[in-house]
Amino acid sequence: MSTYSSDLLRLLEERGYLHQITDAAALDALAAKQIVPAYIGFDPTAPSLHVGSMVQIMLLRRLQQTGHKPIVLMGGGTGKIGDPSFKDDARSLMTDDRIAANVASIRTVFERFLTFGDGPTDAVMLDNAEWLDRLEYIPFLREVGQHFSVNRMLSFDSVKLRLDREQSLSFLEFNYMILQAYDFRELSQRYACRLQMGGSDQWGNIVNGIELTRRMDGQEVFGVTTPLLTTADGSKMGKSVNGAVWLNEDQLPAYDFWQYWRNTDDRDVGRFLRLFTDLPLDEIARLESLEGSEINAAKEVLANEVTALVRGEEAAASAAATARDTFAGSGAGADLPVHVPDSGPVPLVTVLNALGFVQSNGEAKRKIKEGAIRVDGEVVDDLALELSPSPGSDIRISLGKKKHGLLRG
Repeated sequence: MSTYSSDLLRLLEERGYLHQITDAAALDALAAKQIVPAYIGFDPTAPSLHVGSMVQIMLLRRLQQTGHKPIVLMGGGTGKIGDPSFKDDARSLMTDDRIAANVASIRTVFERFLTFGDGPTDAVMLDNAEWLDRLEYIPFLREVGQHFSVNRMLSFDSVKLRLDREQSLSFLEFNYMILQAYDFRELSQRYACRLQMGGSDQWGNIVNGIELTRRMDGQEVFGVTTPLLTTADGSKMGKSVNGAVWLNEDQLPAYDFWQYWRNTDDRDVGRFLRLFTDLPLDEIARLESLEGSEINAAKEVLANEVTALVRGEEAAASAAATARDTFAGSGAGADLPVHVPDSGPVPLVTVLNALGFVQSNGEAKRKIKEGAIRVDGEVVDDLALELSPSPGSDIRISLGKKKHGLLRG
């Protein structure tokens, strides 16, 4: 039995999104009574968000599904600083043009998750550069800075960890938490925003915004955080052996995205189905109860559902078909990575790099020595092997059982 009366908090609890709430009873009562505009901020540090951001994106989706208004806040202003929370060192500063290009690229992802428009529960996308870029330094310090205690700011874990390691924290980065708090106050004034959501690492920043809004305007606002999401083996969500798992097609092909979810640890399947799909909870319970090799069927459902949501139904169907062809033994599915050499023959080591299977020639040679590389299904151990595909034909390259690509003539 849920402890909440509002559809919003009940759904978030059932699906496993809730970690901390600033005033659960008051927020529950508010969400049961009226539409709650709520926001999550995303800093545009790259042309795409990655899988590590998907919990927050899905949180906005759940908000809209339960009749509330999502506000997607792009950090065009704060992105000029970069969130220092739990980072070992400062981010590289980006130009205004780079930030603008990243924001434009990231926008496309949200259109698959949310319904945008002018209606009361339609999502809106904003950029905090709209107000942060216009701030005047002395008036800002007088109006906003007086509400922040440096002693308290130094006590936040995100700052303490950096200082305890004797790693530099610039004054520029130190200001980030003040600007994020100001965002909440600004959204409260402009859009009647009553809730900020984020990952558990944002708790201190969210509380700052709540307190600033209360002190300056006397307005009650709320905060919700999600649990830190790690996979069953303890690794951070959103990373693979070959780097970040990007949401945008330009940064990662659909097949590789599908394959990331298909390779989910057995122990994570149920949790990921609840967090990242819209499947009913009873169907998820059935899928996560599968055992042995049958759990692979649940993983394929997970991969299909998430890929369809992020990349579209057609991309999901194509990736699944490629996987079926490939794992059938002789497949050369349409979505497999392809390398077309300028001229042949081409060293196998070069092909492995070009397909993205390895990060260096040294790693490629290690994989060959380990017997992990197959060419057209046959294990190879020749470090100097060169391949020369016939015009119009393909040579199938495999790393282990799960990574496949084509050398095309």
